[in-house]
Amino acid sequence: MFDTDGYVIFRDVIDRDLIKEVNDHVEWLQARHPDVRPEQLGHVYLRDDPFWVRLVSDDRLVDIAEKFVGPDIALFASHYISKPPYSGQPVLWHQDAAFWPLDPMKVVTLWLAVDHSTPENGCVRVIPGSHRSDVLRMRDNTDVESVLGKEIAVEVDEERAVDMVLAPGDVEVHHPNIVHGSNANTSPNRRCGLTIRYIPTSTRITDPETPYPSAFHLRGEPGVNSYQPRPQYVAGRHFPYAGATQVTAL
Repeated sequence: MFDTDGYVIFRDVIDRDLIKEVNDHVEWLQARHPDVRPEQLGHVYLRDDPFWVRLVSDDRLVDIAEKFVGPDIALFASHYISKPPYSGQPVLWHQDAAFWPLDPMKVVTLWLAVDHSTPENGCVRVIPGSHRSDVLRMRDNTDVESVLGKEIAVEVDEERAVDMVLAPGDVEVHHPNIVHGSNANTSPNRRCGLTIRYIPTSTRITDPETPYPSAFHLRGEPGVNSYQPRPQYVAGRHFPYAGATQVTAL
């Protein structure tokens, strides 16, 4: 299905207890960064967040990534897109590959559902098979407030779109070239998901900042990139989670 459609869904990947911690983590991040919209809790916060690194390193997620990128795996980026009730912003139609400093564009996205994700609260929508097209030009769109502020510069046949209806703990996987987006959340229910971008360690991160803020070596050979050191948990400074090694804050 991934080869033909550009996406696939894995059900019940992450257990309820960890999803509860993820929910608490989102709330902790929002309290820590009150001036940042909850759709924009991005990769720059990851390097000093032991729980976030623990989450993206979870073997259940990395095992899925390995099916698509092979045994030598690094994290490129991760981003919470938490759409608040009634006011959650849309993500306009786009291809991820249009934005990323990767060479080659060998990468896979795992989208972990933190909440129930439905058409009513702005679930991800994909155009099946569109990953077989080239990466198309993007254009600015200031007519509507959106997460990216940009959209693909072609008309998209929305009648072909498939809604990614997910329960907490489900994972949707998609190709970097697939055309996808999501509508605004006008419902009373939050819609939060965590994007996780895994690369084979043979894919080079070409951004001038080295190591990239969210580059972490996760499995196998380290390959061509330099990586962030794993942050050490400090009680009182970091989000507390099960299994964290308690270190007294300085």
